[in-house]
Amino acid sequence: MELQALYQKTIKFAAKKHADQNQVIPGTNLPYVVHLSNVTMEIIIASQETKGFNTAFAIQVALLHDILEDTVTTFDELVEEFDEEIAQAVLALTKNAAIAKEERMVDSLTRIKKLSKEVWAVKLADRITNLQVPPENWSLEKIKEYHKQALQILTELKGGNPYLENRLAERISNYLKYCTAKA
Repeated sequence: MELQALYQKTIKFAAKKHADQNQVIPGTNLPYVVHLSNVTMEIIIASQETKGFNTAFAIQVALLHDILEDTVTTFDELVEEFDEEIAQAVLALTKNAAIAKEERMVDSLTRIKKLSKEVWAVKLADRITNLQVPPENWSLEKIKEYHKQALQILTELKGGNPYLENRLAERISNYLKYCTAKA
């Protein structure tokens, strides 16, 4: 299937699943598909900067990366609609709600690191996209924790995609301005 058709199939599937949950980007009224599209845009640009990058796989994973965590979609449904490799990648990017909250990021990063560098790239792209102005209802403590997690992601996924690592490092630096006491 050509890349454009693959993108359309995947974004329609993901958009519907997230819309069925009335999901929006936190702190906005924008439909969640905007976030998915932004993560995918980071992947498309990174693919042009990365030799041997499986763009089709990475685009599908980027568009689906939050679907298990945020919707009623099942792993088996992803396997049936896409394939086992994509479903496994999305599962690795999904925080395990069955373990303690403070262990979820380490667990997810451990699972991500066992998969292809494209999966690493999606995690990097996701955090790049999320390092925007924090939602107004976030406490300073939550903002600082989010910044700390971004540093953890950058450290743990070092060597996965230099282009995205540089983008994330820049975003982390810019995000520091939100980590001081609110006025």
